[in-house]
Amino acid sequence: MSEPLHLIIDRIDTPIGEMLIIADHDGNLRAVDWTDHEARMLDLLRRYYGANGFKLEAGKYPSADAIHRYFAGDLTALDTLPVETAGTPFQRAVWRALRDIPCGETVSYGKLALKIGAPRAVRAVGLANGSNPVGVVVPCHRVIGADGSLTGYGGGIDRKRWLLEHEHVPGVATSRRQNAERGC
Repeated sequence: MSEPLHLIIDRIDTPIGEMLIIADHDGNLRAVDWTDHEARMLDLLRRYYGANGFKLEAGKYPSADAIHRYFAGDLTALDTLPVETAGTPFQRAVWRALRDIPCGETVSYGKLALKIGAPRAVRAVGLANGSNPVGVVVPCHRVIGADGSLTGYGGGIDRKRWLLEHEHVPGVATSRRQNAERGC
């Protein structure tokens, strides 16, 4: 049996909740989620690495400063953080394409499918987007519905809206006001 992957788990306070950071000892991000979704993140790690394929150790993520800078307004601070994910080749292609979406912009699932050369795989792109283990850094929150609606986000629509407003995406503040008027 091979040696389990040793991973660091860190917790970082952000304006929208405590963030969990999982990284390897080389500093590569393996998973990012919110503490209110910790069980989901641990299930995801077990799915990708096996129940005995990893060990978590409390520690400090060496590039945590970049995450703090992002939340303080340096919107490009996350762009160069190294990410090493498991997943299928298709999922990894979607996740690479997510990192190419510029801050302050959004794309639809259909446009993302076109970008990776799989125009008929819109639903599969949606599933891969929803399985992204490194949220915020791999910006799945920048994917919206074809009609411009803020569709599902694993961290919750309120966090998605906050992240898009933080990144100055046009029309998001208007969407919040319109939803409030409708009682959403």
